[in-house]
Amino acid sequence: MAAAPEFHLPLAPADLLRDGGPGRYVVREVLLVRELPPALAAFRTAFRARGALAVLQHFDGVYSVLHHFRTVGTAVKEDALELMMHVLSHHSNELPAILSDSGLSHADRAAHLNALKMNCYLLTGLMDAFEMETCKNSCLENRKNHAKTSGSLWEEEREPLLRLLTQLLQLDLRRLWGGLAVEEEFVSLMTGSCYRILENPSIGLQRYRVTRETLTHLLAAALVHCDHMFSATLKITQMLQHFEHVAPVFAQAVSLWAKEYGLKSLVGELLREIGQKCPQDLAREASGVKGYATFISELAEQIPALVLANMSVLLPHLDGESYMMRNAILAAMAEVLVQVLNGDQLEKAARGTRDKFLDTLQAHVCDVHSFVRSRVLQLFTRIVQHKALPLTQFQSVVSLAVGRLKDKSVIVVKNAIQLLAAFLSNNPFSSKVISVYMADMLDVCLQAEYLQCALARAVEEWEAMLPEIRAAIQQLFQPLQKEEEEVLEVEETVERTVEQITGLLKKLNYNTAHKQVCCVGSCPGENSEDPPGDNSSDKIEEVAQEEQAQTELVKQEMLVQYLQDAYNFSVKITEALNLISKMMYENSVSVVQEAIEFFVTVSQFGVPQALLGVRRMLPLIWSKEPGIKEAVLNAYRQLYLSPSEDSERAKAQALVHSLSLIMVDASLGTIQCLEEIISEFMQKDEIKPAVTQLLWERFTEKSPCSSLERRAAVMLLGMMARGKPEIIGSNLDILVTMGLSEKACEDYRLPQEVCNVISKLKNSAPFRLPQDHMLFGCLSETVSKGFAQPSSHWIPFMESAVTLIYQLAEGAEEICAHILHECSQQALEKLQEADEQQAGEEKISDGAGSLPTFLLLHLVSLVGQVALQQVAYLEVSVSAELRRRRILKEEKTKKKPDTSTGNTGNEITMEEELGLVGATADEAEAELIRSICETELLDGKHLFSAFVPLVLKICNNPGLYSDSALSAAAALTLGKLCMVSSEFCDSHLRLLFTMMEKSTLPGVRSNLIIAAGDLAIRFPNLVEPWTSHLYARLRDPCPSVRQTAGLVMTHLILKDMVKVKGQVSEMATLLIDQEEEIVGVAQNFFGELANKGNAVYNLLPDIISHLSDPNSGIEEESFHTIMRHLFSYITKDKQTESLVEKLCQRFRTARTERQYRDLSHCLTLLPVSERGLHKLQDNYDCFADKLQDPAVYNCFQTVLARFRRAGVKPEAKALAEELEQKLSASHNRGLDSTETCQDGSQTPIQKLAAFSLFFPFFLTGSRRQPLSPANTDDDFVTPASRTLRKHKRTQKRPARKKAIITFSSDEENNSEDERSAELREEETPTKTTPITRSSARRLR
Repeated sequence: MAAAPEFHLPLAPADLLRDGGPGRYVVREVLLVRELPPALAAFRTAFRARGALAVLQHFDGVYSVLHHFRTVGTAVKEDALELMMHVLSHHSNELPAILSDSGLSHADRAAHLNALKMNCYLLTGLMDAFEMETCKNSCLENRKNHAKTSGSLWEEEREPLLRLLTQLLQLDLRRLWGGLAVEEEFVSLMTGSCYRILENPSIGLQRYRVTRETLTHLLAAALVHCDHMFSATLKITQMLQHFEHVAPVFAQAVSLWAKEYGLKSLVGELLREIGQKCPQDLAREASGVKGYATFISELAEQIPALVLANMSVLLPHLDGESYMMRNAILAAMAEVLVQVLNGDQLEKAARGTRDKFLDTLQAHVCDVHSFVRSRVLQLFTRIVQHKALPLTQFQSVVSLAVGRLKDKSVIVVKNAIQLLAAFLSNNPFSSKVISVYMADMLDVCLQAEYLQCALARAVEEWEAMLPEIRAAIQQLFQPLQKEEEEVLEVEETVERTVEQITGLLKKLNYNTAHKQVCCVGSCPGENSEDPPGDNSSDKIEEVAQEEQAQTELVKQEMLVQYLQDAYNFSVKITEALNLISKMMYENSVSVVQEAIEFFVTVSQFGVPQALLGVRRMLPLIWSKEPGIKEAVLNAYRQLYLSPSEDSERAKAQALVHSLSLIMVDASLGTIQCLEEIISEFMQKDEIKPAVTQLLWERFTEKSPCSSLERRAAVMLLGMMARGKPEIIGSNLDILVTMGLSEKACEDYRLPQEVCNVISKLKNSAPFRLPQDHMLFGCLSETVSKGFAQPSSHWIPFMESAVTLIYQLAEGAEEICAHILHECSQQALEKLQEADEQQAGEEKISDGAGSLPTFLLLHLVSLVGQVALQQVAYLEVSVSAELRRRRILKEEKTKKKPDTSTGNTGNEITMEEELGLVGATADEAEAELIRSICETELLDGKHLFSAFVPLVLKICNNPGLYSDSALSAAAALTLGKLCMVSSEFCDSHLRLLFTMMEKSTLPGVRSNLIIAAGDLAIRFPNLVEPWTSHLYARLRDPCPSVRQTAGLVMTHLILKDMVKVKGQVSEMATLLIDQEEEIVGVAQNFFGELANKGNAVYNLLPDIISHLSDPNSGIEEESFHTIMRHLFSYITKDKQTESLVEKLCQRFRTARTERQYRDLSHCLTLLPVSERGLHKLQDNYDCFADKLQDPAVYNCFQTVLARFRRAGVKPEAKALAEELEQKLSASHNRGLDSTETCQDGSQTPIQKLAAFSLFFPFFLTGSRRQPLSPANTDDDFVTPASRTLRKHKRTQKRPARKKAIITFSSDEENNSEDERSAELREEETPTKTTPITRSSARRLR
């Protein structure tokens, strides 16, 4: 009988259809689809009869199912799978007995081996077919439902099949192969199904967790029993490279194999295989790198000790180009540091490894790739949070984190802030050491160091005299004769005795020192026969004392080091606080949110400097980004609305106390921001009624508090009233009674805040209180009483009181007229009293000079405030009331029956549709208000007319009225009076701008700038000729004036109320101001201007032209600073290309080498694209002759180098190389010509200058003179009005001499006429324009 053919596992299913040689099994016939069900039935029958060996005769039937798998029915496929599962299960159960049978014949062994191969081949083939079908169907949208059903059935069957294969591999199958190793093809067949299942992207989902565990155990069985190590290493490495999703799965599997199966060597093999990958190849294959990186980092989290043992094979990738591999290896190091190399009990080698890892991490904080830098900062955050960072490394890591705060990458800055927050939350130094006791800590450090030095000197002295002491002691131990004994005096105290013995030792008198010691301590040498032996106890005691001293010394050294580390840590944290506080206004929302969260952490930790950051984040409440606004609200919610106290009363006290601290010395802007936050909390009912109750108790003095706390309580009540006005409306009488009582004159700050709080009522429904209301009586009385009392707080209170009267009172003008009359009467009475007292003395000719200065100051300020509020009252309140009455009248008219004709009705309807009726009525109302302001308020019949001469006299005579406060108040009042009437404004603008230019008082100049800004909005046509003098104040010598001018010009320019062209360069000069606040104003201006379309782009050429002028006074480095900031707003490609062309063409009109350098530097600030490079090429002739200057040439080289780094196309690269060759040729040719010119006596520039002496028109151009801080008389030229300029064009007139301006402060002895600072009428701009309430858009 012939032997049964041997079944060889095929490389491909088709191999079984071909004859492989004698003795090899070949599929005889592939059955048709319709023949498959009978064949399976026959196989099932044979299986019941013969068992698993039935497959030897029925292999072809199941093979045919695999062959027709795509076309065969689902029932047949499932029937075949179920049959093979039963067959292999039966075979697996029989194999243990068969394998243990020692009498197994060779034929039976071969039969069972063939049957096992066939059964496993068919079952794994069916599993692979089902898996592929499921994956394919899950990707097709049109077969979603079918895929769901088919896939779910297969997923249910998959797990039992995998367990069956695991059970099979756990058997000792080597006996089937004659005791040799299991055939490698068979192991690959069994494990191949596992790897194919793992290729499914959905295998990582949570619902397949059990399947993943079963696959892990199946592969473990192959590794343990079938020597699958080498193949598994290669297969896992390949799958990690091609399938990213398997990295976490394999990391978990390898961890399990190492822990439960002892397969630790596999970890080393896998890491070695990855480590041997070429770094250059990994840099090109991003997908493969990601799989490796994820595997390494995940594996390090689960088995860090084994990763540590094989870390050396991965280190070469730290120098590779792939940032993902660097991140993974650094993450593995961090996990090792956290889980393995953590603690104080490490051995020396482990500590060395830890320090090397930390050094590596610190080195990569400055990695070239931002993702690596940010990842390392994240890793350090984890290390710090797990307290795995040694104290010795704190300072270096904190310094690195602070340095990364200046990183260009947003994500790096964000992670640096998080790391610093982690340092604060987990630092070993107490907050007291950092904040409160820092000075004491330094004293302790110095004292400890001093003690250490003193002790070192004492030890040196002792060691120097020790040999002589030993010799002396040997002599003293000899027996002493009685006649030699001396009687020594014993000191009373130990300190004196020690000093005496120390002195004897220093004098080398050792014998006497020893005797003194014996007398004090009853030396054993006098009472014992064996002195040296009995002296051992003293030696032991001395040794113990010496050890104790050494221990104390070590403790002191540790304390010094600890305190020094604490001090260094606090210095770095303080530096970080300053940097992070400035980041709150970055463009990145995430960085701003992180900075806010950082200051919340710092505040909760108790660092005092955190209050500055908490205040600095307040303006962010107005941010347009919802995320930033919500972050600010959450920050204040955590800091103030969540106190740790138990009772509601204690929580309210903590909240009120914390908010009161913020308002100490807070600016008006800070208070307004805090008001917005508190009103938000009130609207959401997040502030409890207990807080409001406590604030009222403090205000009414029921709860004892200081005056500052009482004032803060009033302010907080006003802030809450914005969210809920009923808080004030229902307690108005209490506010008036307690806040405007007789005690108000003691401190006007409290009544001022009371007025501000009551003014919140205007935000609710519009209403007015009667003229005889108690509020206005108390206000009038308080203002009148304080008028004659010198107080620096009376004027702010008066301004608030007058404003409140006009807001809430009916007949407000009568109340304020009464106040003016009362105060004027008091001033006259004081004047009469002064005249009577000086009747017999020499008096000043001017009676007003005998009044106290503060009375004039109060009177002038009161007049200005009333005038301004009267205008606002007419323009706003009266105008709104007229409009309201008109609308009511029109509504009543519409309700009446229409008795007019049809045509009339149609005309009215058309007018209404066109909006003519409302517009005409609005113009009529505006004309009425304007006529009142123009003809009534300042005429001789009105009360204001009595004070105008006084204000003008003070303004015209600064030498006579030299008080700075009075001059500033008079200047401001003059501006307020100019707001009333255009005629008055036009006639006094010259005086206003003269004072602005010539006054030596910064307060006067600042007030007039503010007044001029308001006038530019109210009467733009009148102020327009004086615009250049407004810009001139941007170079004022006083920083406060420059800042005020910058703020005013920012508002005017952004509202399109002044011309920008030609003078905006003055705003740009503020970017290099020495004062940080002024630089902030300029940055804010250009930031807002950049939001208005192409405004910055349109102005850049003009700014460059002015600032690069040698006469502008701008240094070259300062010019670079300004341009760097301005060019940061150029972000559009079209703008960049256009600017490249414009800058190139500007080279033709440039006159000096400085201008050449400035223009070329501007080109380096632009991100030149390919089209921009074409612009450079097209305009090459414009700058070719300037390339001889090394600075210009280097700038163009910088442009080309940056262009190449951007990664350009080959065509663009060729263009760049061509341009570079032309640049080099022109540069070298220019150098040669320059050397030739050196033979002559003149350079080309000098020749050109000499040529211009004879032909000056060749070099004509705008030579702008630098603006002086305070112009001289010759510099102050009145701008001519448009009418005058037009008249000059039509009729030639002889040149008029410029008027000479004299200021009264120059000549105090001049007559009254000579003291006047006003210029003559013919120099005043003659343009007059009517008052208009139209917008700037209508003016254009």
